[in-house]
Amino acid sequence: MSTTPRRRLVVLAAVTALLVSGCANQPGGPPAAGPASPPAASATGEPAARAAALVRTLADEDLVGQVLMPYAYGSSATEVSPGSAAGNQDLAGVDTPAEMVAKYHLGGVILVGFSADDPTSGNQATTNVDNPRQVRELTTGLREAAAKLPAGPAPFLIGTDQEYGVVTRITDGVTLLPSPMAAGAAGDAALTEAAWRAAGAELAAMGINMDFAPVADVLATRSAVIGSRSFGADPQRASAQVAGAVRGLQAEGVAASIKHFPGHGLSAADSHKDLPVVTQSRAELDRIAFPSFRAGVDAGAMAVMSAHLDVQAVDPGTPATFSRKLLTDVLRGQLGFQGVVITDGMNMAPAKRWSPGEAAVRALNAGNDLILMTPNVSQAYDGLLAALRDGSLPRARLVEAATRVLTMKFKLADQPAPDMSTLDSAEHRAAATDLAAAAVTMLRGACDAPVTGPVTVTSSAGRDRARAALTKALTAAGVRVVPRGGRIVHLVGYGDGAGDLRADAAVTVAMDTPYVLAGAKSPTLLATYSSSQASMTALAGVLAGKARPAGSSPVPVTGLPATACDS
Repeated sequence: MSTTPRRRLVVLAAVTALLVSGCANQPGGPPAAGPASPPAASATGEPAARAAALVRTLADEDLVGQVLMPYAYGSSATEVSPGSAAGNQDLAGVDTPAEMVAKYHLGGVILVGFSADDPTSGNQATTNVDNPRQVRELTTGLREAAAKLPAGPAPFLIGTDQEYGVVTRITDGVTLLPSPMAAGAAGDAALTEAAWRAAGAELAAMGINMDFAPVADVLATRSAVIGSRSFGADPQRASAQVAGAVRGLQAEGVAASIKHFPGHGLSAADSHKDLPVVTQSRAELDRIAFPSFRAGVDAGAMAVMSAHLDVQAVDPGTPATFSRKLLTDVLRGQLGFQGVVITDGMNMAPAKRWSPGEAAVRALNAGNDLILMTPNVSQAYDGLLAALRDGSLPRARLVEAATRVLTMKFKLADQPAPDMSTLDSAEHRAAATDLAAAAVTMLRGACDAPVTGPVTVTSSAGRDRARAALTKALTAAGVRVVPRGGRIVHLVGYGDGAGDLRADAAVTVAMDTPYVLAGAKSPTLLATYSSSQASMTALAGVLAGKARPAGSSPVPVTGLPATACDS
């Protein structure tokens, strides 16, 4: 788009002023009828103009609903189990997700879930993603409920955390990309863009139009909660990968939400449990943390997720989610971002120091436009309405936020959803395989020497699926695999340490961050950074001597080079 960020800011300010003046005398209901019919339902026109027209018709309740994006219990929009109904009653005083959408005039819903190695599982209260067809039926039901609302002309937002690697909500029946760290090791933004474009098409086919990804955090520390979710430790290399992922997703009509601003890789602490303190200087933030977010913004990212981080150099003692200095002055002022700012989960510990209503008001006043995963929808909704009416939430701020959300929705409106047959297609698998093959890294060993003799594949506990996938791929590559007595290829993954290594392994492979390889005694050390099928197939090709390990570690590993192979 040719419009500059500064011009977009001027346009939005003018629109907001008009809307505020138009809504100022309607504290509790829709605006009075005017001489002209609202053009919001028209399918033509610029997204910002369509959003502005629609906002002028909305009651306070609709404006508040547009800035809420909770989760819900149940794998169907309208039919849920007694347990899911009870969960929804506690969360929002309703039985079903569709009733939640209707009662609170919601702007969107996040689909949630977790897996064994998921560092975000602590704030995933339920799961409502089972398989692609179920997800498509759920998203269709949610949209049918939202279409009946006054904001119905704008597409309903349905998001999820499909980062690939350890945080992947939908795993069955879809193409699984290697982790972001694997993409960082490959170092080819074109491969990343192609893979994430495949991912975007599959999300869109299931009815998901927002991905809380990619992770733009640069690993300045050995953060276990970020780890292989990051593209690496080098700001410039990570920036190219973030931009590629953003372009890929959004080419298929899925809004990318880069996260976790201003950079969760600056601290090793886990914001799901406590408030991490970021001690780096402002100069270090500018040099290390901000470039990858700027790259995502410049690539056109429609959303940025704020983080629950105490950034001492900018606003000490205030979590970034609630910091106007960070979200308004830095993110919008310095980085020029004019899209939607969305909170990290408001059910995480740092956000729960306030009641759901007060937390929502504070977050909106700081500059967030969407409130994600409030721990109580009723309290957040009522708190925002009360604050709007007593003036502690300025009407201009709410109108601005709702306008941004609706503008993003209208940007997504005209992209047709791909057919479900696109899921796990040969073309998409090829994109994942190409990226995984370029990522395999040798940190010790002979680069062109295949593993000789029969092979026995072992792993640390809980890696049965990866071990079986590698065994199958090695066999297909012509390598004889035996249950015992062969040359040992040992797999380690997320959360593993020195005690999970084998001293007798001929080859040790890191399927997550490669730091553990610093203590491995094997003559050959490899990293795939991922345990996906594509990564195991690529690993088999290297072990069989059919492919050369071309990757370079995107994070430093003590005592080892980034690659043992010459370029």
